[in-house]
Amino acid sequence: MLAIFTTVFIDLLGFGILIPVFPLLISAGSPFRVTPESWSFTQGLIMLGWLQAVYPFCTFIASPILGQLSDRHGRRPVLALSIFGTSIGYALFAIGISTANLPLLFAARALDGFTGGNLAVANAAIGDISTNENRARNFGFLGAAFGLGFIVGPYLGGKLSSPDVSFYGLFDTPGWFGATTPFWFAAIVSLLNCGAVLTTFPETLKQKFHAGKISATQSISNVISGFRSERLRVVLLAGFLFNAGFTFFTTFFGVYLRNRFDFSPSKTGDYFAIVGLFIAFTQAVVVGRVSKKLPDFKVLRFSLFGNAAMMLLYFAVPTTFSFGLYLAIPFFTLFNGLTMANMTSLVSRSAEPGQQGQAMGIYSSVQSLASVPASILVGYITTGVTSSQPLIVASVCIALGGASFLFLFRPKYV
Repeated sequence: MLAIFTTVFIDLLGFGILIPVFPLLISAGSPFRVTPESWSFTQGLIMLGWLQAVYPFCTFIASPILGQLSDRHGRRPVLALSIFGTSIGYALFAIGISTANLPLLFAARALDGFTGGNLAVANAAIGDISTNENRARNFGFLGAAFGLGFIVGPYLGGKLSSPDVSFYGLFDTPGWFGATTPFWFAAIVSLLNCGAVLTTFPETLKQKFHAGKISATQSISNVISGFRSERLRVVLLAGFLFNAGFTFFTTFFGVYLRNRFDFSPSKTGDYFAIVGLFIAFTQAVVVGRVSKKLPDFKVLRFSLFGNAAMMLLYFAVPTTFSFGLYLAIPFFTLFNGLTMANMTSLVSRSAEPGQQGQAMGIYSSVQSLASVPASILVGYITTGVTSSQPLIVASVCIALGGASFLFLFRPKYV
C-alpha cells in the first residue's frame, strides 16, 4: 500500500502542477500566450478544450491495452513505462510553450495520453491486494494519494509559474519562473518516479493471465463488452456521466476563477491545494469510516446527487462574495471523495475473477471517453468571459448519473 500510495502521489503531483498553468495559455495579454492575439476568449477556450481532450482520447485508446498488458506481464513494468512516457510528454509540452509551437503541444499531450495508464494499473494493483472487507478502504487510501497530489501539485504549479511573487514574505520567486517551469519540474519528478517504481515497487500480481488477444481497437471492444455485461453496465454508465460532468468542472474552473473572480495563477494553485487537502481527508478518514457502515453501492446512491448540488452551489456564488468559493469546498470534496472511491471499489468488486486489471482498464477508458466530448464542448457552450454554463451542464450530467444508478443498479453481483 505504501509503494502504491507513493507512486500515485508523485504521479498526481505532476498532473496537479498543470492546473494553474492552463489558463495562462489563453489569457489575453499574457507573455505566455501561445495563441494568436487576434483570437477571442471563446476561441482560445475552444483551443484549450481541444488541447485537453487529446490526452483522455489517447488514454481511452491505450488504457485497456495497458491494463491487459499488466495482467500478462505484471503491474511494475507497465507502470514504469507509462510514467516514463508522461515525463517525456511534459518535457515536450514545455518546449512547445517556449517555442509557441501549438502542434507540439498537441503531440506532447498525445504522447502522455498513449502512455497514461498509470492510475488504471495502480487501481489493478490495489485490487490484487484487497479483500471485499478492505477494498473500499484501500481505494480510499489511493484517493488520499490523489488528493495529496492535488494539495502539493496546484500549489507548486501556481508558485512555479509566477515570477517575483512573495512567498509568505520570506522570499520572492525567481524572475525566470514562467509557464514552462512547472512542466519541466513535472518531467523531472515523473522521471524520478519511474526510477523509484523500477527499484522499489514490489510486483503485486502473483498469477499472470494470458487470455484474449490484444488489438489496437481493444478499447472500443472492451467498452462495448463492459456495457453489455450485467455486472458492469450500470456502474459504467453512472461513471461515464459522473466523469463527463466532473470534466466540465475541472476543464473550465481554473479559467472561471481567473475571469470571474480575478484569481492569479498563484491564488488558483492555493485554491486547488485546499480542495486537495479536503479530498485527501475525505478519502483517508471519511471513506473508511463510511465503508464500515454502508457498502459502496449505497454510498453512491446519495453521493452522486450531492456532487451535482455542489456544482450548482459554485454557480450561485456571486462575484462580490468570492469567499463563498472556499465555504463550498468541504461539502464539494465530501461528496466527490465518496463518489470517486466507492465507484472504483464497485467496479473492482463487480469484475469477473482474474479480470480486475481488464475491468479497471475498461473503467479508465470510460472515464477518458467521458472526458473527450466534455473538454471539447466547454468552449462551445461558454458564451462569455464570466459565464457559468459549464457548471450547470456539469451538475446536470452528474445528476443524470445519480438517477441512472439509483433506478437501474441491482447489487446481486457484489
